[in-house]
Amino acid sequence: MTDHEETAGLSDTSVRRYLERIGARRPDRADAEALRELHLRHLLTVPFENLSIHLGQDIVLDEKALVDKVVEARRGGFCYELNAAFAALLRALGYRVELLQARVLGPDGRVGIPYDHMALRVETADGELLLADVGFGDHSHHPLALDERGEQSDPSGTFVIVAVPGAEGDLDVVRDGKPQYRLEPRPRELADFAAGAWYHRTSPESHFTRGVICSLLTEDGRVSIGGRKLYRTVAGERVEREFGTDEELREAYQELFGIALDELPVVPGPGKRKP
Repeated sequence: MTDHEETAGLSDTSVRRYLERIGARRPDRADAEALRELHLRHLLTVPFENLSIHLGQDIVLDEKALVDKVVEARRGGFCYELNAAFAALLRALGYRVELLQARVLGPDGRVGIPYDHMALRVETADGELLLADVGFGDHSHHPLALDERGEQSDPSGTFVIVAVPGAEGDLDVVRDGKPQYRLEPRPRELADFAAGAWYHRTSPESHFTRGVICSLLTEDGRVSIGGRKLYRTVAGERVEREFGTDEELREAYQELFGIALDELPVVPGPGKRKP
């Protein structure tokens, strides 16, 4: 942890409002049980979304700006935003947190760009090391034991963290036999992720620029808006429907995610890109 990370922090008011935002009480101790609850509450209340990219809004990797977006604007974000904001909350509650860079693993095993993803190494008051990640969309509901190499059961599947041979400590996070991303163990600064965030908000090669997504874990499944379609999964059964009007779409953002939109996000056509 850097000196900057040790001295920077949220005010008591910001912590209180953040906890209210996710419907969680302030834990008595910074232990694994409390982290498990905070992690789940975050996933149930703060959506994984890329609306800013398609609304022409800037994405600023600044701790206060990210916390304000989640807490005051009642928005979500993608990995850099969600995990950086969550890290700020956890530090304020007494956890030691390090930002880790990861590269997403595709179905063909190919790794993504450096700083493709951000995850969190969290140390509890009891010295337990856990991998927290509230910014990967449909992923583990609870933190994973970072030093465990056996199977870890989670409501979303079975996870394994495996060492990558000859990769100087890199770890692959695998879900139900499918590699998700490759973690590098070296701690990073928030500013280190600027290039990855810029790539994902501007490059036509990024899946974030190709479509609009807003998704949230629910008590019985998951609910998402992708483009102009609603996707809802309940007890493993998925249904979808298309919105007929812009007003229906706006109402769905408000009712399902608490996001009020004056304008709807628009994906530019081929060869066009928002600045």
